[in-house]
Amino acid sequence: MALDDVSAQWLAELGATGAVEQAGQRRLHELLLRAARGEVSRRAGQLRVSGAELDDIAHQAAADAMLAILGKLSSFRGESRFTTWAYKFVMFEVSTKIGRHFWQRPGVAMDAEDWERLPAAFGFGPVEQSQRRELLDALRHAIDQELTERQRRVFVAIVLNGISLDALVVEWETNRNAIYKTLFDARGKLRAALAAKGYLEEGRG
Repeated sequence: MALDDVSAQWLAELGATGAVEQAGQRRLHELLLRAARGEVSRRAGQLRVSGAELDDIAHQAAADAMLAILGKLSSFRGESRFTTWAYKFVMFEVSTKIGRHFWQRPGVAMDAEDWERLPAAFGFGPVEQSQRRELLDALRHAIDQELTERQRRVFVAIVLNGISLDALVVEWETNRNAIYKTLFDARGKLRAALAAKGYLEEGRG
């Protein structure tokens, strides 16, 4: 597949030696760091960190993405622009770093903002304040009583905190199907609990 001019230039620089290769690697690292900083800033709320700690996550993600890219240059086939291909690596590394940061936090306790996002996860539209309190109470009880610890952690991580499925796969050294099944089972238990209390019709959600 013929490469576009920009992608061809990236490959030429990164595949060279000496000063040309070093310049190409510096450019790549700058590109990846900008992308990583933008992504961690966007997701800073779920991490509840800022400043130097947040920037350190971005630097780690950019460095690991760069190593992965340099190790897989020969696999680039030009099906997308080189920068698009490279961004996928850094986005994956950001998700992985955020996932590990999430799992280092003790427990899966949710704050008020987390709870407020729960109804939308089940397709509920705007509801009256009194109804919302009842619904949230029902969800709290179902999450605490119906889910296993693993199901609870996966549900909170993916549905509420936006942790990528791939990051969980890496952290737990498992596979996507296992995470999918855990999340599917958790949703099923919660839907059944809500339906039993009259908040959902059977088969909805």
